[in-house]
Amino acid sequence: MEKLMIAGGYPLKGTVRISGAKNSAVALIPATILAESPVTIEGLPDISDVQILKDLLEEIGGTVEFTDNDMTVDPSSMISMPLPNGKVKKLRASYYLMGAMLGRFKKAVIGLPGGCHLGPRPIDQHIKGFEALGARVTNEQGAIYLRADELRGARIYLDVVSVGATINIMLAAVRAKGRTIIENAAKEPEIIDVATLLTNMGAKIKGAGTDVIRIDGVDHLHGCQHTIIPDRIEAGTYMIVGAAAGEGVLIDNVIPHHLESLIAKLREMGVQIETKDDQVFVGPADKKKAVDIKTLVYPGFPTDLQQPLTSLLTGAEGTSMVTDTIYSARFKHIDELRRMNANIKVEGRSAIINGPVQLQGAKVKASDLRAGAALVIAGLMAEGVTEVTGLEHIDRGYSHLVEKLNGLGATIWREEMSKEELEQMKNA
Repeated sequence: MEKLMIAGGYPLKGTVRISGAKNSAVALIPATILAESPVTIEGLPDISDVQILKDLLEEIGGTVEFTDNDMTVDPSSMISMPLPNGKVKKLRASYYLMGAMLGRFKKAVIGLPGGCHLGPRPIDQHIKGFEALGARVTNEQGAIYLRADELRGARIYLDVVSVGATINIMLAAVRAKGRTIIENAAKEPEIIDVATLLTNMGAKIKGAGTDVIRIDGVDHLHGCQHTIIPDRIEAGTYMIVGAAAGEGVLIDNVIPHHLESLIAKLREMGVQIETKDDQVFVGPADKKKAVDIKTLVYPGFPTDLQQPLTSLLTGAEGTSMVTDTIYSARFKHIDELRRMNANIKVEGRSAIINGPVQLQGAKVKASDLRAGAALVIAGLMAEGVTEVTGLEHIDRGYSHLVEKLNGLGATIWREEMSKEELEQMKNA
């Protein structure tokens, strides 16, 4: 097992290229199950979640080629094989296999999903949608069983705005009979990306990116070629890196429109931001001002950037408040930042950050994917060397993190953990 070593205090400068969107990839790959001929997805990120999904598709009989970030899936020999355990438990987005397999085979057995522990993230809205389409859903011995004689279109109102439920219902509905209307649908760019792939496969979808999506079911879907959108969360993370430790960082391969809420907050802090068609330049800021953040569903401020921004706010002058309305347990990184000399306290769903403080290198542990990004940013800002463990979380969502940061002038490397360190982690 490895740990990440970060020597802080090095000014960062240069260009970093953003990979394909993780939150699209984990839905696009399961969507290929619905086709009857090969589907190619170009520009996938080189992350562990993508590799796990590749293995799962092969487990159910798919033929998968994955080279140079392009994946070609031939789903023609797939079967509705149960996936109750194993790799399914390693990622949250394994639930997209439910919608895709239900859409194609009218049945599925999928283990309850894993991934980051961010408090309650129920899949009740997914199940509500599947049942409205005509599926019988039961929880048996820790796995979800879905069975349907046939799927029929329905009008489905989501009680809470949910990206996962919106996409999962879309996956099941594209091969249902008749029209499905999803009301109070999520509007994230990743939903548009999945809808674009499905449309290229022959699906009939209107309204993706609005709060009402209409789907007319079809009997057959065919293969196609699709290029994934850039990862707005990775792009936002590197924008925060540039604001935290940069002397001029150019983020390439981005859609600035997807990052408007972050751009607005960074400018409010006093950070120089310039946008072009597919690039964002982050200039240095002599003094950063405190700001208040409240996470909201898209196009509001993304919960996935709340933790990275918290690290940046430790260096801002004044008192900032970060409120997360999406995930109640998304403050596990705060205790780790305190180890690094941060002055932060948590009250309910809010973190109150007093700055500026000079962060100090320390031994810290990533509890989830975006907490890991927050600790990396803190390490870049800190005096001395920071050791970050829990890299399996970071590897789920950031492609070639070490190489990209070193390309900007950081001093960051991976090291094998000693037997004593591994023993300490087991006993912790």
